[in-house]
Parts: sequence; C-alpha cells; structure tokens
Amino acid sequence: MKRFRTIYTRWTLLLALLATMLGAQAQINTDQVVNIGRNALYFEDYILAIQYFNQAIKAKPFLAEPYFYRSVAKISLEDYRGAEQDAGMAIERNPFIVDAYQVRGVSRQNLGDFKGAIEDYDAGLNLMPEDKNLLINRAVCESALKNYDEAQQTFDRLLSLDRRNDRAYIGLAQMNLARKDTTAALDNLNRGIALSKNNASAYVMRSEIYTRSHRDFERALADMDSAILLEPRYAGYFINRAFMKYNLDDYFGAMADYDYAIGLDPSSQEAHFNRGLLRAEVGDNNKAISDFDFVLKSNPSNFMALYNRALLHMRTRQFREAVNDFSAILKKYPDFEAGYMARGEAKRRLGDNKGSEADMEKAMAIFRRNKTHVSNFNPAEIEATAAVKKAEQRALNPTEDEPETAEDIINRFNTLLTVNENDPVKPEYANRQRGHVQNDNIEVEPMPMFSLSYYAQDNKLSNSTRFLREISEINDLKQLPGTLTLVAGESQLGAEDIQHHFGNIEYYNSLLAGAKPTSIDYFARGLDYLLVKNPDAAISDADAALALSPQFMLAYLLRADAHYMQYRMAQARDNNSELIDEAPDAKSHAMLRQRQDVTTLDLVMADLDKALKLSPKNVYAHYNKGNIYMLQGDYTGAISCYTTAIQLKPDLAEAYYNRGLMYLRMGNKTLGVADLSQAGELGVLPSYNVLKRMTR
Repeated sequence: MKRFRTIYTRWTLLLALLATMLGAQAQINTDQVVNIGRNALYFEDYILAIQYFNQAIKAKPFLAEPYFYRSVAKISLEDYRGAEQDAGMAIERNPFIVDAYQVRGVSRQNLGDFKGAIEDYDAGLNLMPEDKNLLINRAVCESALKNYDEAQQTFDRLLSLDRRNDRAYIGLAQMNLARKDTTAALDNLNRGIALSKNNASAYVMRSEIYTRSHRDFERALADMDSAILLEPRYAGYFINRAFMKYNLDDYFGAMADYDYAIGLDPSSQEAHFNRGLLRAEVGDNNKAISDFDFVLKSNPSNFMALYNRALLHMRTRQFREAVNDFSAILKKYPDFEAGYMARGEAKRRLGDNKGSEADMEKAMAIFRRNKTHVSNFNPAEIEATAAVKKAEQRALNPTEDEPETAEDIINRFNTLLTVNENDPVKPEYANRQRGHVQNDNIEVEPMPMFSLSYYAQDNKLSNSTRFLREISEINDLKQLPGTLTLVAGESQLGAEDIQHHFGNIEYYNSLLAGAKPTSIDYFARGLDYLLVKNPDAAISDADAALALSPQFMLAYLLRADAHYMQYRMAQARDNNSELIDEAPDAKSHAMLRQRQDVTTLDLVMADLDKALKLSPKNVYAHYNKGNIYMLQGDYTGAISCYTTAIQLKPDLAEAYYNRGLMYLRMGNKTLGVADLSQAGELGVLPSYNVLKRMTR
C-alpha cells in the first residue's frame, strides 16, 4: 500500500516562494544563469536547472541561492542526500532562508533522520513561527519517534492557527493508528475528508481501517474508488482495490485490477504475486506459474512465491521443476515432513526411486521423532503470519523500517540488473532530460570505456572537458585526417562515415607501401580500422606504430581499445550462439571462451598500464582500468581506479557513477548513494533512477 506521508514535497508552495528569494547580485552573468535555472525549475527541467546552478556555484561559490535552488531540483528528483547537502550549504552561507531549512528537513525526513529533521523545522519555525508546512512535518517526525505528547502539542498548535487544516487531521489520524487507536483515527479522517475531498491519502487510510479493523470491504472499496479517481496512475491503489473486490467475490474485477496495476507498473512484485494467487485459485495454473517466476526472478528470497510455485509444478506435472522448488524450501525448513513427501513423489514420477525412498524415509523419521502420523508443520503459515505482522507494523508505523544489512543492499541492487530479455525495445535514457527522470524504468549499466575517435560527443548537460595533453599535441601536428578526441563508448557511424574511413584506409595503404612508414601513419590507419570495427587490423597497426615509437602513449590506448572491442565482439557472439547446453562440445567451448576472455582483458589492462607509465596523470586510462577490474569481478580494484580518476579530475561524472554502482554491489549504500548523487549533479541522468530504486 502506498505510504501516507505528510512530507509535502510537491513544492508548489515552495516554488511559489522562489521569486522572492533572490536579491540583486554583483555581476549580470551570474544573475542571468540563476534566473535561467529558476525558469527551468518552474518548467520541471530539473536536470537542466542543476547544470545552470552548477555554473553559478562555480563562478560564485559564496552565494547561498544557487545551492538552495539546486537542492530544490534534487529533492524533486528524490536525491534526498544531495538535497540535504545543498540545503546545508545554502544555510551556511545565509542562515535566514526559511525554505532551505524546510528542504533539508524534508530530505532528512525521507532519509529517516527524524531528529535532524525536527532540528531543521525548529530552526525554520524560529524564523517563521506560523509556517503550517513546518509545523505539520515537525508533528509527523515527533510521531515517527513515538514522542506522541510532543506531536499532539504541535498538531494542537497548528490547529490553533487553522482549525480547517485537513492535513492536520490526517496527520493526527496517522498518529492515532501508530497508537492503535482506530476509533480516533477514523474520527480524524472523517473530519479531514469533510474539509477536503481531494486528498487521496485520506481515503486510502480510511479504506485500510475499514479493511483491517471492520472487515467492511464495501466501504473500503468505495474509498479506494475515490482515491483512484484522484490519483489514477498509482498501481498500488489498484492492487488494494483488487484485494477488496476479491473479498467481495468479484474475481473478474480483481483480475482486471491486477492486470491494470501491472500495466501501470510492470515491475510490481506485489501485483504479480497476488495475480498469481488468484490465477491459481481459478485454475489458470501455467499463467500463475509465470507470475511467480517473475516474482522469484526479482526476489529469489520470496518464500511464498516459491512455495506456491512448487505446488503448481506438482499440479501441472512439471516434476523436475517441483523437485528444484521443494529442495529450496527444505533448505530453509529442514523439518518440513510434507515437503520431503512431495519431493519424494516428484522424484518417483521422474523414475528416481532411490531418491524418492530417501525422501520418504526422512519424512517418516521426522514423524517418528514428533510421535505423530500427520504433518502439523506448515512453513507457509509461518511465513504468512510473519508477513501479515510486518505489514500491520508498517501500516501503523509507515516511517519505521528495519535497518538494511549489506546483504540486503547487494540483493536489492542485483535485482536492478535484471532485464527482460524478451523486451524488443530498450529505453533510450539520453533522450529523456525533463521532469521526474527518476521514474523512468531504465536498464542499470555502468558508464562505458573512453575510447579514441574523430567524432566528438555533445553532452548538453555537462560542461566537463575531456582534455589529454598527448591528444592536443598530436592534433597540433595536423597529421591525422580528423581532430582526435575521446568519447565514452564506441562511435556509431553512418554509411557515409564508414565509406570515408575505408577511403582513408586505402590512402594509408598506398602511403605505407611507397614511402618510409611513420608511427603516426600506422596509428592513423589503425584508428580507421577500429572505427570500421576491424580490431585485429587495428592491433596490427598499433604494434607497428609502437615498434617504431615505443614511447607513443596513444598507440597503447589504441591497442587497448582494439583488444576491448575484440572482447565485446566475443561476448556478442556468445550471447547469440546457437550452441545449446546439451551439445557435446558446449562445456569445452564455454571454458575455452572464458580463458580467451580473461586473456583479452589482461591484454587491455597491460596496455593501459603501459600508457599510465608514460602518462601517469592520464585520468581516462585510470577510469578504463576501473572498468576492466569491474569486468574481472575485482570491485575493490575498480573502486581504487575510479578514486584515482576522480582525484585527477573531480568533475569526471562517469567515474562517480561507476564507483557508486561498485559500492552498492559491495553493500555500501552510504558511499554508493553519495557517488550517484554527485554523478547526477554532474549530468549522468541514470543516477536518479538508481537512487530512487535503491532508497527506501
């Protein structure tokens, strides 16, 4: 269920105050940049706004306003850690910006730092004692800390200023629920809804009371209908309504709501799980299995999905799959007698009589130990009871979460890496730069390697330059057919560009055949070969260039690029291979390919090391080494390389992003979130999506 929040982060009121915040500034350029950034905020161009405020901060880091506005943009993107830091910077420079305390307080509240949020709200209230938003947010934080008397006093203070404040009554209802006083909660919700019929959260809360405390599904359904009318794009409401329809025996309506919820949010585990249960109940077994498959792919530890799928595999005579599922169940619950009996039956149907007898004997041993002949142990009931208790606790204390372990963080991050391979269209994030980009469902991938190219990339969101002394020097010589540059990833060429490079290759073939060859000529032809996806020839030319000029650092980069392209091509071939697992040579082929991949990556690493020996401050070689370490599974080594790259170039957004992913992969959420926030600030759009999906 969608959590009720009185943390009002829509910023309609806050943005309305922006026009009054800026005073005259000394230089018109800074003033113009900040004003353009403010306009971008008004139009929800948060990413673009951040870039303008970055410029203002770089020009005049002593100004408070650019930090404040950037914090507003970040909180709109749900980058709460970044918003908290920027609001703090604004407060350091000007402690009288009331809205900066509100931004930082809301950020801290969303991060679970309720004490810190209260400190900010108190500071804001010292400057503006009758601010209603500060008061209600403060009351909610006190309630989250179980300081109910203090919360009640704050609500009373708010109501003394505004007796018709519907949000105050809804906040009181939330506190009443936390204190398990459903009668008072219902009374306050009725008052709030009577004052304003446009608050979806109020209907959702009242619907939950009707469901849990009164089992009045008709009233609950009516409230859920009202919430959906107000917020028709939120999938959770349809999941809730489907549950109510199910309890009213409207199975078709429930199924339709689950389908619609999945249409709104295809990644919803709750919708897939509940639809799977309903499909199983109506006998649509194979489709039910597909729903549980989806849930388990996203969350392998979901025991209830596993248990239900095991039963369905037995029902549909998919005995091999049933054995696998019951084996996983018995690993968690080794005293589950019925589980051994079910697995034993599945093994018998598969012709494994020995395994079947062993399982049946285990079941009988447990029966004898418990002195019973009937299975009275049901792990599904244990799991269901625990889940219901946890759900009820969250409903009463929606801001109270169990602390995440490093394993929890790693597991959740790994679920972000799961991509639907059957989806023929992958989203193009680069074309989506406006609005709440954190809501776009993107594939989580690291930023790519930097490679040599003639085709400069235009990143409108970043002012970062990609300077390398050796590239500048070779461009000054005017001996290449184009201006050499560095790009993130491989250059995508059109037919005309490809023909141009084939023409260059023919030219260098003639030149190298009839004159004394130079290392630059070999290098130039090698780069042309690389751009037309002929890495073997590019490596040969890089070898020739280095034979003539062993100190030619760029030739090492070229050869590293070519070896990496070989690796990528081999990966693509393997992914599209028609070899099947049962083929006689499949295993040996896979082992050979793995050894070749390791060797190829070692060659890339060796060339990068040689380039760094000649140019120790080559930030892009350090970054590329980080990517190779990542591919090799050495996440500590990758982090070390990205850190070195950042020390050399503090605005290298790609290094922050990749280092953030590595921290998350290792279970360090604090450092991972900090790096992703910095990467987003520097213009890496996917950062905000990962931040949203990793922040509870």
